[in-house]
Amino acid sequence: MVETLKFLETAIDCRQEKKVLHKMSDVIAIVFMATLANADEWVAIEIFAIEHESFLRRYLELPHGIPSHDTLSRVMAIVSSDFLQRFKKQWNEMLNSDEGEKIKKIFAIDGKTQRGNANINQGANHIVGVVDEDGFSLTQRCVDEKSNEITAIPKLLDDLNITSHIITIDAMGYQKEIAKKIRKKKADYVLALKGNQGTLHEDVKMYFDTPDLLCNCNYTITTEKARSGIERREYWQTDDIEWLSQKKDWAGLKTIAMTRNTIVKNGKQTSETRYFISSLPVDVKEIARAIRKHWMVESHHHHLDVTFREDANKTLEKQAAFNMGIIRRLALNVLKVFDIGKKPISLKMKRFSIGTNPEKHLESILNL
Repeated sequence: MVETLKFLETAIDCRQEKKVLHKMSDVIAIVFMATLANADEWVAIEIFAIEHESFLRRYLELPHGIPSHDTLSRVMAIVSSDFLQRFKKQWNEMLNSDEGEKIKKIFAIDGKTQRGNANINQGANHIVGVVDEDGFSLTQRCVDEKSNEITAIPKLLDDLNITSHIITIDAMGYQKEIAKKIRKKKADYVLALKGNQGTLHEDVKMYFDTPDLLCNCNYTITTEKARSGIERREYWQTDDIEWLSQKKDWAGLKTIAMTRNTIVKNGKQTSETRYFISSLPVDVKEIARAIRKHWMVESHHHHLDVTFREDANKTLEKQAAFNMGIIRRLALNVLKVFDIGKKPISLKMKRFSIGTNPEKHLESILNL
């Protein structure tokens, strides 16, 4: 991992050389290590660096000492997001040792708003990202508004090698051109349907509402304890879609599916039913895995807000806010594979532990 830090030396610095006191590579490294060590705000990052300057000098030059918090935020607003994505990708390649274990991996696409980036004069950054089934952030794009998510998805697909894998997208990705692009890249898709998207949702719903047709579908069920209750997840899938008038409009469409999640808690029962189209052939356990694993992205967003307090961060400069989002996602990936002690602890507590003794724990991380 120490070699990966050296990659930061290749960052293109557009600042006027005569006015530069602090190396861009040093700033990025400070922000990354401080983020791992439980620092969320620019002032906290500066304090972390001051308190641990001797440790940082093992890896960084720091020719003029520790940058101020204003300098840290200003430089992070200049750094190329594409460069940080490449930095993150290098770490991911070393962290993700199980690549290729599964014939088909699941890549979930969804969006998250950086709420602290908004004020009365501007809307918040909305980041659309890809998370794999193990909860690793792979890549992300920034859009101005949630309604622009669909313009970012094709670019995300171009960022990755998705051949032979499964792409899952919630209802916002229900677009014919997106399905076409996924198939063109030799991947499969599972796309959620929503009621306000024309007749396809209603047609699929009517099919699964017909008892004689439903009983002929492939079916599987799981039952588990969840949220202080019992959760039953039922899945149905069929390739009986020749009747579907829109079939020809969706590249590679082979099956439709339904899932019904029922939760019994405190004597009360709640149920949610959802519908999907897919290029996968009939294998109800495989499509159940894809649908279930899509919610890893929700867990990922939860950690950004709870473990890293992203929504509370008030960085208004959009590029700096987006770049910090990349750093947080990289730090989250690192925390997932880094063990502290013999007993498992939460990611939040891992981060807290690193903050209590960064010299010990960051040294271990940098020598993974």
